[in-house]
Amino acid sequence: MSLRVAVVGAGPAGIYASDLLIRNQEHDIHVDLFEQMPAPFGLIRYGVAPDHPRIKGIVKSLHNVLDKPKLRLLGNITVGRDISIDELRDYYDAVVLSTGAVRDRELLVPGGEKSIGAGEFVGFYDGNPRFERNWDLSAKEVAVIGVGNVALDVSRVLAKTGDELLVTEIPDNVYESLRGNQAETVHMFGRRGPAQAKFTPKELRELDESETIQVLVDPEDIDYDELSEEVRRADKSVDLVCQVLEQYAMREPDDSPHKIHIHFFEEPVEVLTDDAGAVVGLRTERQELDGQGGIRGTGKFTDWPVQQVYHAVGYRSEPVEGVPFDLERHVIPNDGGHVLASAEEGAGIENKLYVTGWIKRGPIGLIGNTKSDAKETTDMLVADAAAGALAAPSHTGEDDILDLLRSRGVDYTTWEGWYKLDEAERAAGAADATRPRERKKIVEWEDMLSHSRAGGGVGHQHVGGLLRVGLGRYVHRIDTSVRRVDFSRQNRHVRAWGLDSLSAA
Repeated sequence: MSLRVAVVGAGPAGIYASDLLIRNQEHDIHVDLFEQMPAPFGLIRYGVAPDHPRIKGIVKSLHNVLDKPKLRLLGNITVGRDISIDELRDYYDAVVLSTGAVRDRELLVPGGEKSIGAGEFVGFYDGNPRFERNWDLSAKEVAVIGVGNVALDVSRVLAKTGDELLVTEIPDNVYESLRGNQAETVHMFGRRGPAQAKFTPKELRELDESETIQVLVDPEDIDYDELSEEVRRADKSVDLVCQVLEQYAMREPDDSPHKIHIHFFEEPVEVLTDDAGAVVGLRTERQELDGQGGIRGTGKFTDWPVQQVYHAVGYRSEPVEGVPFDLERHVIPNDGGHVLASAEEGAGIENKLYVTGWIKRGPIGLIGNTKSDAKETTDMLVADAAAGALAAPSHTGEDDILDLLRSRGVDYTTWEGWYKLDEAERAAGAADATRPRERKKIVEWEDMLSHSRAGGGVGHQHVGGLLRVGLGRYVHRIDTSVRRVDFSRQNRHVRAWGLDSLSAA
């Protein structure tokens, strides 16, 4: 049986699902991989700290998948705006949604609106064109709420110097902000104990690799109850994390210019501000283990003097237009692979719609979880195809979808276009006058398009702030500013012009 499948979201989840489909031995499956950004790889490109080359090495394996002839990348396309979900169902035998999660969950404490979501800072230093180009790093004392790997990344980047990060792929605007970084002390806060931290051992150890940084833990925070000890014995990774933290707790402060303090059993209860609204501190309440696997407040409060607060308390997904969405869990309702008509019990299956990755299970788990997710979903899809449960599409030609996109003036990018963009970023890195390096990331959306443009016959030119796209006698005027979401702290209510299928993990 021959099948054509659309996968929406070219992060790891979408690429793994695509790979499983095109490698299927029972059916001849071809995949079109849709991506909202001009470039693929999702959170591997835009969510991993630039000084993590080991993790970014995952790109190589994803690259190998995208090189396969039965997989076609179609970038710079927003599903729900440029093309609808119903249209995809009409052009493909099945549609798999893997749009990820990049929005920050809110910090729900008094003054929490003054805290900066970790995802905003990550988007800045990773050169995501949707985020701010400059960053205020004038605070000498900074708080980071959260004890997971994202909090580690944010704390490490805040504590490093711009010159230390210049060996990475950071673009010029990021370096200019980081070279002016005034942070001397970074405080990380977790409300539970060391055994409940969500770090991975290697990332926790890497926090201390810079010669300019010393990591410290208060010995009083190294506390375990019986259940915590059981967790350590049952999970080697948890035990290794606790061992590293215990080593940090045995130190005396040295003369390193930057300190990262990891605090446990401190629950943030208020972001403190002065009369002008500027952040002046973070108030926490001391917690203690309750012996039942939880914590309880002690009534002891501490005000920590900080001038900037970040929160890394999790990401959340956004709805895809035309697809059911669970507003409480921030996922697409599903039974493990099929999209369900609603989050209510007993809801039926949406024909030809499937889901994988963070938009399916929430923003938890590592690459291994993403792979198993993809297998569960694609196994369901293949079984449905074998059972004759997939309605045949009205349009069956391989290039019918391209004709539709061209007719609308959609200036899509391709895998060949990625090679061009990749070459341009490598050339920019090699030519950097300050520090030649392997790559320097191109930030601006239109600059990425100019290097990777492959609109299949679509003409285009710029007129002021507009992209003028012409096809025959039809002319489309597209405001290019819609490609960027305003995540500025002056406007907490994100202005998202049609950006409803964020591609990430």
